[in-house]
Amino acid sequence: MLTKAERTKQFILETAAPIFNQKGISGANIDDVLAATKLTKGCLYGHFEGKEDLALQVVDFMLKTNGEKMLSTIGKGKTAKAKVFAFLDFYKDPLNTYLKGGCPIFNVAVESDDHFPAIKEKIADVIRRGQEIFIGVLKQGIKDREFSNELDPAVYAFKAVAAVEGAVIMCRSMNTAKPMAGLLKNLKAELESYAI
Repeated sequence: MLTKAERTKQFILETAAPIFNQKGISGANIDDVLAATKLTKGCLYGHFEGKEDLALQVVDFMLKTNGEKMLSTIGKGKTAKAKVFAFLDFYKDPLNTYLKGGCPIFNVAVESDDHFPAIKEKIADVIRRGQEIFIGVLKQGIKDREFSNELDPAVYAFKAVAAVEGAVIMCRSMNTAKPMAGLLKNLKAELESYAI
């Protein structure tokens, strides 16, 4: 059971996450968070040392939440193919992502590249772990004879994630989800071409 202070901090993180995801670390400010939470500066600073601390904790919250949602989605699949398709379908509507503003991993990765080395390293770890999980699912699919050993798990996993993440940005920029549907269909067909 969370204490009142822990619930307040959780509320601040949940409320600040879409602000930071949409405006970025540099673009979001304390006043945005105060307006959205309707809390006082004193209350906010009782939980966070300042904007930098808030930003770091919001990024951690977004990465943790995204990871939990992704693992829950993939975990529903009973086969390697079902798990991969669940991952791909997680991105089927790039205009209405679960966290307003697009994929938090990609958004934070782009902004942190040259400006926030500590956050960049967190993102790199998340991407590496995600790739390891994806590759592991595909290797299990080969082991279980769902896929032929012609499938290169590392190449497909990297290609699928890079394509989908790039497509989220492109679709959001063009304000259309239609290209994503075609991409997902193509990635699924490619994986199915390795079916035994």
